[in-house]
Amino acid sequence: MLAAAASVKFSPASAGGSTTTKLAFKPVHLPPLPNAVPRPLSLSARPLYRQEPFLAAARNGRAASTAPPAATADGSRPVETAAAPEAAKSAKIGVYFATWWALNVIFNIYNKKVLNAFPYPWLTSTLSLAAGSAIMLVSWATRIAEAPQTDLDFWKALSPVAIAHTIGHVAATVSMAKVAVSFTHIIKSAEPAFSVLVSRFFLGEHFPLPVYFSLLPIIGGCALAAVTELNFNMIGFLGAMISNLAFVFRNIFSKKGMKGKSVSGMNYYACLSMLSLVILLPFAFAMEGPKVWAAGWQNAVAEIGPNFVWWVAAQSVFYHLYNQVSYMSLDEISPLTFSVGNTMKRISVIVASIIIFRTPVQPVNALGAAIAILGTFIYSQVIHRTRLAYLTTYVTKEASKPEF
Repeated sequence: MLAAAASVKFSPASAGGSTTTKLAFKPVHLPPLPNAVPRPLSLSARPLYRQEPFLAAARNGRAASTAPPAATADGSRPVETAAAPEAAKSAKIGVYFATWWALNVIFNIYNKKVLNAFPYPWLTSTLSLAAGSAIMLVSWATRIAEAPQTDLDFWKALSPVAIAHTIGHVAATVSMAKVAVSFTHIIKSAEPAFSVLVSRFFLGEHFPLPVYFSLLPIIGGCALAAVTELNFNMIGFLGAMISNLAFVFRNIFSKKGMKGKSVSGMNYYACLSMLSLVILLPFAFAMEGPKVWAAGWQNAVAEIGPNFVWWVAAQSVFYHLYNQVSYMSLDEISPLTFSVGNTMKRISVIVASIIIFRTPVQPVNALGAAIAILGTFIYSQVIHRTRLAYLTTYVTKEASKPEF
């Protein structure tokens, strides 16, 4: 721009004169702009494992570069350039959420139907993992999906995640076999409380007071729903609680052990299912066994008919599909959006199961469920603001450090 300004010519001839006068401009040197601080919202809008490039850039004293939208010759930026991809992304996220909720509802309905006729949760859990493993192996063999590049270190890091996932999966299935679907999901809405308490007492992490206060409606709502449950069963209650605890440790192990591992969400869950299946198989044979399964299968087929086989196939396939979609959505949305979507998913499952299975619900029980679910939503908002404040402070400090 300075070079262009210095070469500008003024021609009076164009105004009726005959001489040409050259005006020379001295370049003006502006002071350098201070280091811009990245907008914190752009950080919080990504999952934690995708924030590393931004935090690394801040540690190096520079902001992560973002390419501006294409500009026209006069410097204006057309709105359509940024609006079209944003609209497409919103539509894609909407499809993810709708598919996730629908698949989850279908799985829970068929899973409960199977467990009512065939009350063997260890085999039911095994079939769910086996179906998902078979689907992904066929997808990789036929190149419908690209197989992940893994090594021994990857599987070692995945092992504790798979152990926790196996425990949580079996415990949730045991709970579903003993109590109503709605009650299991009401108790499972207390998972944020387990997450905070485990992080505080086992990992030594500290949270601001608003986070602890946001847990009160979750705990209170779950307690109210439990004491007013008409068909309360202690094994079902403990199964849901153990499932919460196991999934919290699964998330912790995943964040610590899988950090830096470049595997897509779909392939990550596929590997997790396969390793969990290997872990679960010997325990399933020990806890129930082929003789029990054969007798139970004959009774279920005699009572339900051929439809029972389709129920088992449906619950196994839909379990894998809904989990696969949820892991794939993590590649596209922020943790806050995922948490809100998970809360809405739980509401849809509770409502659908009450309608389909005609579960009797007392007004006080429904109030407890509503309080617990509202508490999970409040918690997600509070924890999001806490992380946002932390990231803002961190990036601001790193960006303000002098360069050497």
